[in-house]
Amino acid sequence: MLIGEVARRSGVSARMLRHYEALGLVRPSGRTGSGYREYSGADIRRIFHVESLRSLGLSLREIRRALDEPGCTPSALVGDLIRQTRERLAAETELLTRLRRIDAVDPAGWEDVLRIVALLQALGSPSPGARQHAALLSASSAGPSASAAPSSSAASSASSASPAPPAFPASPADEVPVEVPVPVDALVEAVLNETEPNVAGALRWALARSGDGAPALLAEGLDSPAAAVRERAVRALAELPGPEATAQLRRALAHPDAVVRACAALELGARGAPEAVPTLIDMIVEGTQDTDAADALSVPASDPATAERIVARLLDRLAHGAAAPPVRSRLAQALAAVPGPTATRALVGLTHDEHRTVALTATYLLRERTPD
Repeated sequence: MLIGEVARRSGVSARMLRHYEALGLVRPSGRTGSGYREYSGADIRRIFHVESLRSLGLSLREIRRALDEPGCTPSALVGDLIRQTRERLAAETELLTRLRRIDAVDPAGWEDVLRIVALLQALGSPSPGARQHAALLSASSAGPSASAAPSSSAASSASSASPAPPAFPASPADEVPVEVPVPVDALVEAVLNETEPNVAGALRWALARSGDGAPALLAEGLDSPAAAVRERAVRALAELPGPEATAQLRRALAHPDAVVRACAALELGARGAPEAVPTLIDMIVEGTQDTDAADALSVPASDPATAERIVARLLDRLAHGAAAPPVRSRLAQALAAVPGPTATRALVGLTHDEHRTVALTATYLLRERTPD
């Protein structure tokens, strides 16, 4: 079969067939009397073999080895192809994510595109100072909520991390004006990956000023197999205002990770949510951030009906399984944080506790207690 006919039937151009011949990949078995290439059935089968292996991503050099070298086993080549494909997919996925983030900002022109790219690069910089600077710029461009003051923890993190940026650009973020917004998912990704405490505080501050969408994205971080990522997610949720963040914190109360439950309970307690009470009491009994838990318990206890339920739970713990003096003392201190006569009567009862340290603790707490 002549080259033109082979090209028509195989779908491989005559030019490519000549290239295969030049590489020694597929050589026609014969020539016609006029000197034209003539391909045998075996030659055509080899062409189809070449095309099949090309469809898997093998280079022509690798195809020649696969077809001509008996010692060339599929496992090595296919393994390399799998690795290369994964790397290519990861790079393409990263590019797609970056493009989507730029599109979400709805840039007015290419200058805006360049600015947001610079800011995204700075958020992923190996330099903590550059990442923090990018976080602060992100917070400055957050929109209507940007006028809100940072929380005390975020403000201290932002002020103590690194020296002020130099007058000349030290990183791409230094060239970004404050009006460039940052996609929320980029900030969430940065928060979940940040290991430097000061930078993490600045990022959480920026995220709290970034607008809608952050709570749901952070909630996905609670499902991470990495404990550190789960902790970063719940800490960031705890610094977000609004009902959506509160709803996600309520869901976190049932999380299997004790650190996540504790962080969620402390923040919900501070927000006055009665759902946090059982977890807060568990923390007091276990001695896990018990002072913070008692303080958080006092906020929902400002409601008289909730205060009655809290006292009932604390007394139940005292009556069942709280025999160790340290536990009973912590429960007494928690009772002291609850207003109302029921808590006072419970403390009076504890002044006669069989454990002297508990009785002394209750006596002291009653002396310091504001009269009901």
